[in-house]
Amino acid sequence: MAMSAGTAGGGRRRRRARSGGAINEINMTPFIDVMLVLLIIFMVAAPMMTVGVPLDLPQTKAAPLNMDSKPVTLSIKETGQVFLGDAELTDEAIVGKLAEVAKQGFEERIFVRGAKQVDYGRVAQIMSLVTSAGYKRVALVTEPDQR
Repeated sequence: MAMSAGTAGGGRRRRRARSGGAINEINMTPFIDVMLVLLIIFMVAAPMMTVGVPLDLPQTKAAPLNMDSKPVTLSIKETGQVFLGDAELTDEAIVGKLAEVAKQGFEERIFVRGAKQVDYGRVAQIMSLVTSAGYKRVALVTEPDQR
């Protein structure tokens, strides 16, 4: 009364696939390979996705802010042009566009990014437009000091 090793302890027997027969298992290797490639692509591409217009921002020693949601950002180029994201705005259209994108109304956080070479009066003019429209949380954006 000898028992075979395959049935010892009440285990199940596995049928061997006939040579040339179909395999009933899902091959996960291609799926994992694709997922790893996508992960690498997104890790490389994510830092390159900057919002708005590229500017040379002034550097300060201010600490970065902790934020939960993405703020609305106005960018002012060296020439004085104002952008909301990538769209150029006239001074008259700024308040209307802010009302469209501000989800929290007048409590929305609005950042003003001014290039280093832009006239200080132009930055003050844009901030005055935004605050006179009723927005209370307006801030300037700078780069951290590298020293």
